[in-house]
Amino acid sequence: MSKWDARLRVVEPVGTTPVPPRLREVPGPSIPVAKSVAKLNPYIPVSSQPAIEALRGRTPIFKLDWNESTIPPSPKVQEALSHFIAEGAELNWYPELGSKNLVLALSDYTGLHPDYLIATNGSDDALHLVCASYLDSGDEVVIPVPTYNHFVTFAQSRGAKITTVCGEDPFDSNIPAIRKALSKDTRMAYLVSPNNPTGVIYERDDVEALCKEFPNTLFIVDEAYFEFSQMSVISLVREVSNLVVTRTFSKAFGLAGLRVGYLAANPDLSQGLKRLYNPKSVNTMGQIGAIAALSDLPYLNTYLDEVATAKELLRAFFQTRPNVEAWVTPANFVVVRVPNVGKVLDRLEGLGVYVRDRSSYPGLEGCLRMTVGNVHQTQHVIDRLAKAF
Repeated sequence: MSKWDARLRVVEPVGTTPVPPRLREVPGPSIPVAKSVAKLNPYIPVSSQPAIEALRGRTPIFKLDWNESTIPPSPKVQEALSHFIAEGAELNWYPELGSKNLVLALSDYTGLHPDYLIATNGSDDALHLVCASYLDSGDEVVIPVPTYNHFVTFAQSRGAKITTVCGEDPFDSNIPAIRKALSKDTRMAYLVSPNNPTGVIYERDDVEALCKEFPNTLFIVDEAYFEFSQMSVISLVREVSNLVVTRTFSKAFGLAGLRVGYLAANPDLSQGLKRLYNPKSVNTMGQIGAIAALSDLPYLNTYLDEVATAKELLRAFFQTRPNVEAWVTPANFVVVRVPNVGKVLDRLEGLGVYVRDRSSYPGLEGCLRMTVGNVHQTQHVIDRLAKAF
């Protein structure tokens, strides 16, 4: 080490036994969070990952609780990342600002001009950016429920007033009730399509009609599961100026660990979003991985076909279980209502199958949600389901 080396060294006296450092107590009260944050109910994710890690190697485990891809991403992703590391990855440098090459790849994928697209650190980052950019305290936000709850936290953090729309049937799009809840004063509306956890699709004609009927309302359509449903409103951003569509690489593309998403919006809206947008938000590895994934659409399409076939296997299985009510959604998950959800969850975990309890959601009492994998995986899952139901 030269005399100019700024690294810290701990030098122990010769012949002494090192003493582990002790944390000292910090006197006085902690600094309170902002008042708007103190009122929030935090989004608390419940994950099976710690339990699965503890069981790794003992028995085949099926992690079906977070709707992730059940297979690794395209081999081209691994190749691209390995090549980047092997060539002396410049991880000491910031990523490409604005993810320009990724945005160009997304332009080819979506058919939209790059000016309509912003790459983000997962679609959660996109949702947070929209709320931070376009919501003020007291603004009204309309949200059909049940749905993805993390958006609610983002909106509430801005001091927004949340109006929920809950129909009699959670598996119906309930457009008339949504329209009734909207007004000229509604600042924002959030629609997930296919919806998580019900799989409800919001048709293009309905979204277009709402955007035109309420031009002062910003509509967000969350298409995290678009690849599975193949139904989208993304082309509408060229026709209306009050629509944002968000998507992710965490589901069908299998890149949940890299945190990459994007949004599409009219360039006028995008300019507003770029006031707060961090052009460094998508890390270098995420950009490389996402571009590689987009370069191998045959791999993606094979997986999508497998999931579609596997859903039909599950549909046939559940039809043999008279005490079970199942909804096979357009996304990569099914919703199942069982007589005693707690006991079923315990049985499934004992069999190495981890699913998500959604019974606390309005209209989903007694329901669990289960990710659908490929055909081979699903055949094994069905064998275990047969022991639990």
